[in-house]
Amino acid sequence: MTSDWKDIKIQIMDIVHSSSVDGTGFRDVLFLSGCPHRCDGCHNPQTWDYQAGKEVTLGEVYDNLTQSFITNITFSGGEPFEQSEALYFLAKAIKENTDKTIWVYSGYVYENLVYDRDKRKLLELCDVLVDGKYEKDNTELNMRFRGSLNQRIIDVKASFQEHKAVLCDISF
Repeated sequence: MTSDWKDIKIQIMDIVHSSSVDGTGFRDVLFLSGCPHRCDGCHNPQTWDYQAGKEVTLGEVYDNLTQSFITNITFSGGEPFEQSEALYFLAKAIKENTDKTIWVYSGYVYENLVYDRDKRKLLELCDVLVDGKYEKDNTELNMRFRGSLNQRIIDVKASFQEHKAVLCDISF
């Protein structure tokens, strides 16, 4: 992989460090700008606008997300798969140079992501996918790692092996 990927621009809202609610363990979370889903009751409606936040390079994001040895990484939104081409290069660099796991939150469902070439390339580099649109009338108190009951926590590697969505076995 050449160093050119570091100059690719991406539109982000923020990076939050050491979150314990966006996947297992402590995670550094990249919140991306732009979302076509616009779920009623969304926790981050400020991320819907594709021009919201700031434009940064993948190199800047990579350096920020890999500065800690104890945190893993989560891509959230907005909708990460709206910037799947750029995120592919970021995820590839993370996987090639660290032992960090990558979770991704998406309003798209696994079954649709695997049939879109660009989105699939990014998905293949992720460890866990939390999929499905947020449904405010389909929530319960104290749910971990998802906003509504329709959303699934999917083991991406196992899903590709089984050729179907395989739910994570996450002990609480």
